[in-house]
Amino acid sequence: MSTEKYKLIKKANRLLVKHFGIPPRNKKLPNPVDMLIGTILSQNTNDKNSYQAYKNLREKYKSWEEILTARRTTIESVIKVAGLGKQKSEAIKSFVKELNDKKGKLSLSHLKKMDENSAIEELTNYKGVGVKTASCVLLFALDRNVCPVDTHVHRTVNRIGIVKQQNTPDKTFFALNEGFPPKIAHQFHTNLIRLGREICKPKKPSCSICPLLKICNFEDKNLEKMAPSRQNAFMLLDNIS
Repeated sequence: MSTEKYKLIKKANRLLVKHFGIPPRNKKLPNPVDMLIGTILSQNTNDKNSYQAYKNLREKYKSWEEILTARRTTIESVIKVAGLGKQKSEAIKSFVKELNDKKGKLSLSHLKKMDENSAIEELTNYKGVGVKTASCVLLFALDRNVCPVDTHVHRTVNRIGIVKQQNTPDKTFFALNEGFPPKIAHQFHTNLIRLGREICKPKKPSCSICPLLKICNFEDKNLEKMAPSRQNAFMLLDNIS
């Protein structure tokens, strides 16, 4: 990572913390399997719906081992509030079965001994598990200093100029995390999501009230006077337990 990019991340993080505060997180690290399943449920929906789907799943199945013999269509009906029920139920059932077949138990505890790149490579070998899901497991369940990239993070860091016009979230992830500043990944990731939800929206961003306005390199800034957006601070992955 270049010195310029390193300094820009640090400066952006300070400004985001000043604006949004330091985001709360789980006091106890959740089980990595729980986190992976929760992250699958979070895809292409809002955190409240995916959290409800996760709670429904935990109420229906007292242990993930029950997923092994559960009908996929039943899983789909349980998680339907999160949308993409067929796709997500297939991914969850496939992951649970494959993990059990490979390890003889439903545990990802071995990831604790692996470096970030090796862990991401292993997790993305499971059907339906992409780089974002794998990196969320590392950050939220294993407390690694890795910044996952969803659509909000992808959009904001490219607009700011931290990374240069990476055309997919996965490419942005690898460009962003090369030599990432220590100890700030969780707050930076979480506050960028809030920035993307409340201010730096895909269309007509509220640049006039953005805490990063003075350091942002986005060319098509919208400088109309805007009222602050409704706060959208609930984060599913900090509520998985």
